[in-house]
Amino acid sequence: MTTHSNLTAPEDEQPYKRRTYVLVILFLVYSFSFIDRQILVILQESIKADLDLSDTQLGLLSGFSFALFYVTAGIPIANWADRANRKNIIAGALTIWSGMTALSGLAGSYGQLVAARIGVGVGEAGCSPPAHSMISDMYPAKSRATALSIYSAGIYIGVFAGFLLGGYVEKYFGWRMTFMIVGLPGILLAALLYFTVKEPARRIAAESKENKVPMKEAIATIFKLKSFRYFSFACAMSGFVSYGVGNFMPSYLARSHGMSGDQIGLFLSMASLFGGVTGTILGGYLVDKIGKKDVRWYLWLPGITAFLAVPFMLWIYQTDNTTAIIWVYVIPYLLGTMYLGPSIAVAHMLVGPNMRAMASAILLLVLNLIGLGLGPVAIGFLSDVLQETYGTDGLRHAMTIGSTIALAKAYLFWKGGQALPADLARVKQQQGE
Repeated sequence: MTTHSNLTAPEDEQPYKRRTYVLVILFLVYSFSFIDRQILVILQESIKADLDLSDTQLGLLSGFSFALFYVTAGIPIANWADRANRKNIIAGALTIWSGMTALSGLAGSYGQLVAARIGVGVGEAGCSPPAHSMISDMYPAKSRATALSIYSAGIYIGVFAGFLLGGYVEKYFGWRMTFMIVGLPGILLAALLYFTVKEPARRIAAESKENKVPMKEAIATIFKLKSFRYFSFACAMSGFVSYGVGNFMPSYLARSHGMSGDQIGLFLSMASLFGGVTGTILGGYLVDKIGKKDVRWYLWLPGITAFLAVPFMLWIYQTDNTTAIIWVYVIPYLLGTMYLGPSIAVAHMLVGPNMRAMASAILLLVLNLIGLGLGPVAIGFLSDVLQETYGTDGLRHAMTIGSTIALAKAYLFWKGGQALPADLARVKQQQGE
């Protein structure tokens, strides 16, 4: 195996302070990706009025136009990351998506805004697969789900900051300037990552020819795993609810509850901070504890919490009690976010270190192509159809219908858990362990 003096050591050999620093930086990078991704959601009512758009167009803008290029670019970038310097890939990607977010503020038409969001999607494709691979090389299996969940909690810090900043900055400076203000700081973070983070060593040297796995072979190997097929589509159903229904939450609160943009931003930012961050980290921590005795709990716990979240969502989208929504919304938010860290950890259990970025990319492809790509479009289209009969209540009914998709998420996670032990045994046998 080739030795690289400029690479840091893998897993338990990694000094605690060094790997913690890298995890914090990657956490911040992921947070920035969701600030830039979700800022559109809090601004969409102003954009809709300014550019005269329909809900279907908003869904395409916040979902499909981003997701299609995000997932398409993700696979080749992940294949590259499984054999190249991952932190450099992330730094370059961060620079690209931050710049494209700032350029979104210069869009003079719907088509130009779509093009800018496509640029954000291509840039963000270079974030998570290499970051997941780096984290799995730095942390041992016994604490990997927790570490990946801490990284994944960056989603909700990003959503928190995006909603909070977006709501207030847009109020005083407009939606165009808001894009510029939130986009440009990411370039500074990219420089910090590039100059202060060292590339972790892989447990198998990426440069060894015998360890390189062709992209087609890697994809075929991963999709042969029955448990992976189940839990990847469970993640997609979760994405359908969180992106499809969640992306229209600001519009629902404005139309059905008369809340202003800054009020909505404050409320949703707090829900993201306390519900999303807590749920994501708690999900990883709990499965690292209970999964020691029975590995199936890595997938069963997310399935159970998905099922428990459904009644709360159905009530929230039908009630007229605004105050009650503010207090109750954090519960399904927390329950619905406990899946991502455990899912990534299981994906990495099922493959070797030379395929971890690819496993993450395929998982994110399924999640985002269906969840992010189709969710907002489907809810937006359904809202437009139902508005013909129910007026402004068409959106709330569309969101109610969409929230029931969480039941499919629960079922698929449960089935994935049942299939997981056999898949892990087969993988260990193939690896000669």
